[in-house]
Amino acid sequence: MDQRLSFRPDGTFTIVQFTDLHWKNGEPADVRTKALMERVLAEERPDLIVFTGDVIESMRCQDPMQSYRDALSVAEKSGIPWAAVFGNHDCEMNVTKEQLLSVQLEHSGTIAERGPDDVDGVGNFVVRVLNSQGDTAAALYFLDSGAYSEQPSVPGYDWIRESQIDWVQAQARSLRENNADTAVPSLMFFHIPLPEYREVWNNGVCYGHRYEKVQSPRLNSGLFAALVQSGGIMGTFCGHDHINDYVGERHGIKLCYGRATGYNTYGRVFYQRGARVIRLRQAREGFETWLRLANGKKVAPQRKHSPNWFSRG
Repeated sequence: MDQRLSFRPDGTFTIVQFTDLHWKNGEPADVRTKALMERVLAEERPDLIVFTGDVIESMRCQDPMQSYRDALSVAEKSGIPWAAVFGNHDCEMNVTKEQLLSVQLEHSGTIAERGPDDVDGVGNFVVRVLNSQGDTAAALYFLDSGAYSEQPSVPGYDWIRESQIDWVQAQARSLRENNADTAVPSLMFFHIPLPEYREVWNNGVCYGHRYEKVQSPRLNSGLFAALVQSGGIMGTFCGHDHINDYVGERHGIKLCYGRATGYNTYGRVFYQRGARVIRLRQAREGFETWLRLANGKKVAPQRKHSPNWFSRG
């Protein structure tokens, strides 16, 4: 099923990205997370909410499915369309991705889909954003970036698989063919950063903070190269690293971290929780993005970082 969204009459489409809630059992920290999300949504009034993984920390949830319901209830009650991709902590114990996807699908407002059975992962799907004429003006991709490597020779985190990359390229071709052979402006959401997030920090100008090393997979499966070749992708958005929030551009694609939202996990002193906001404008290249912090402050632009030998990693 291809769920579709629409630009507003003023030609804008706004997305709020929440990431790394690490919701557990309704502890005081979870209550603070909920209040933060409600405040951001009231201030930004977005057209779409996206959770980029680690919505719950399943190993510490008494009932992971109920915890997932509780975390997503903010989006459902808002009346705003929403979607969630899976992170590495969502399904570590006592729950599967299929079970959590069923929770998503039972909530009103979700645009989530299971995705093709012959593609690795759960929850790989694309939605279109229509213009005032009912034509596709933008597309949003959602990918399951996995959890942990299953290859003994490759420690660390999982990577986006070949079948997913093939699927993305096929979707991009289809969108192009139905758009007068012109690439459709697109954004992509997943949890674990690509290796190129490290490269852009080490070698390019970025805006924002990198207070921890980029925890990307040790194996580069080639998704970024495929995106460059396919055309249309303007930006990718991830979470996973809670005290990184920078944006950098590489080969015409902006690589963006969200701002960690949840209080029930690690952070940094004086580094407020918050959300990333993304705004598309109909028939205009690129997108605007800023941070909205827990205290209500809007951060735009973020501080500039130029590459140097001491900041690599």
